[in-house]
Amino acid sequence: MPNILVGTDIVKTYPVGRKRLSVLNGASLSVRRAEMLVIMGSSGVGKSTLLNILGTLDRPDTGRVFFDDRNMASLSDAERSRFRNREIGFVFQFYHLLADFSALENVLMPAKIGRSGGAKSSLKARAVELLGRVGLGERLRHRVQQLSGGEQQRVAIARALMNKPRVLLADEPTGNLDTATSEGIHEMLRAINQQQRQTMVIVTHDEGLAAMADRVLHMVDGVIEGAPGRPGA
Repeated sequence: MPNILVGTDIVKTYPVGRKRLSVLNGASLSVRRAEMLVIMGSSGVGKSTLLNILGTLDRPDTGRVFFDDRNMASLSDAERSRFRNREIGFVFQFYHLLADFSALENVLMPAKIGRSGGAKSSLKARAVELLGRVGLGERLRHRVQQLSGGEQQRVAIARALMNKPRVLLADEPTGNLDTATSEGIHEMLRAINQQQRQTMVIVTHDEGLAAMADRVLHMVDGVIEGAPGRPGA
């Protein structure tokens, strides 16, 4: 499959007092369309920073990110915001849901922020369909406080898919969940990837999730070393 997302020689540093802390030291990777790619590595090696740069939440000091051969550095801040809303879905370890809103309202939020075209009824129908797909068809009206951690993460995944993003980026999506709940999320992510041909890049420490991936990349000292996720991948 052709590449949809490519990062080349990405360098990122942060100021620490009068010095700068080097986090990424020339990281490069490519992501093929419809694949489930996992990035693993010890804490502090730059995995989350790389994911944020790939998703245009942050900019590299040097290096480039291409989405469908389009250089993300060429976009203005406003264009980057629109790009993120339309093309990238984000899933985080701690969900980042709006506590005073229902599951359905949380899932609808990206469409409202992006002012997606289409009638309200069609947007609502898609949100309902997504919540059903992640196993929460009976929890549409429940507020965040009424949902378990696993249910909240399922809402977050449905929300990330609301605008039909071409790439889903997930940062430790089961890092805050127990083993049994994590396994359910893993299976759901893989099913979405295979059934919907949804491209995914996932940062995780979880060997079980990595075992499901098409490829696994290992990050060491701010650079990436490639390794196949499974025989034949």
